[in-house]
Amino acid sequence: MNSQIEKNKKIDVLSLELHELERETELSGIQKFRAKQVFEWLHLKKATQFDEMTNISAQMRAVFGDKFYINLLKIQKRLESNRRDTVKYLYELQDGNRIETVLMRHRDRNSLCVSSQAGCRMGCRFCASTVAGFGRNLTPSEMLLQLYETLRDGNTVDSIVIMGIGEPLDNFSATLKFLELLRSAHGMSLRRVSLSTCGLADKIDELAGLKLGVTLSVSLHAASDEERSEIMPINRRFGIERLLESCRGYFTATSRRISFEYALISGVNDSEIHAGRLAGLLLKKMPRGSFHVNLIPVNEVNETPFKKSGNARIFADVLVKSGVNATIRRTMGGDISAACGQLRAEN
Repeated sequence: MNSQIEKNKKIDVLSLELHELERETELSGIQKFRAKQVFEWLHLKKATQFDEMTNISAQMRAVFGDKFYINLLKIQKRLESNRRDTVKYLYELQDGNRIETVLMRHRDRNSLCVSSQAGCRMGCRFCASTVAGFGRNLTPSEMLLQLYETLRDGNTVDSIVIMGIGEPLDNFSATLKFLELLRSAHGMSLRRVSLSTCGLADKIDELAGLKLGVTLSVSLHAASDEERSEIMPINRRFGIERLLESCRGYFTATSRRISFEYALISGVNDSEIHAGRLAGLLLKKMPRGSFHVNLIPVNEVNETPFKKSGNARIFADVLVKSGVNATIRRTMGGDISAACGQLRAEN
């Protein structure tokens, strides 16, 4: 307990951009170039303690240790799918909260699905991440460490999807800093990052204004406000009309094609009529070439009554014949509860 209180008085150095670290070191009377040395040790060499920084004197390392702390994630569980194409990590945070991260191995690349919150308060009825409620927002370092721990485990990562536990736009400032650290510290182009949102339209507008180049994935899951509000409470705050207005604005500002995610739930939203309504809505409200639809047969969760639809191919055919670009997502990691909508802070 005392060590946690002491840590709270220090600065989370992994959450700092280089210019912020330089400012903090100068305030402590430390030469500015030392900040760059520490920054490179943390992000290029993935140092987990100041004593590893051998080109910095022991006395200077002690000064940094008095002012800053290096955050860590503790692996509680590592599961690999039978097909060996998916690895799920359960991490414990320093305060005891838990999150999950998923590595997806595709034929020519690896993609990492990171969490942005411990729990989620959005309440989407088909998603396991909401079952235990909301814990807290993650810090930028806790988001970044999901990547670094995956790299330490011997993997390569080519792209990031912020699509794990939590709503990244509900943790807006930390998500933005995470993106900046990916770019400036890790050297990843933000065109290789996808951000998934349940539809916080006001934050989509803010993100559009920043023109970061991130791909936006929007969880739509219905073509009418009545049906969407039943399964996604956020729709009562930002209805479909308002959401699509923000999506149009995002495409106009960034020229990045938007991915509309659509979870097919048996008997709820998966009929040919639903497909026709979806096609009509998107073709009316979105510019041609500005979007595609990613169909996901819903992954079943014990706490919900929703069942996976068998109509994915029929649904996709209706969309395509109507002129909508649509694909069916390949499910990965279902045998280890690592598929879309199945992530939670497991015990």
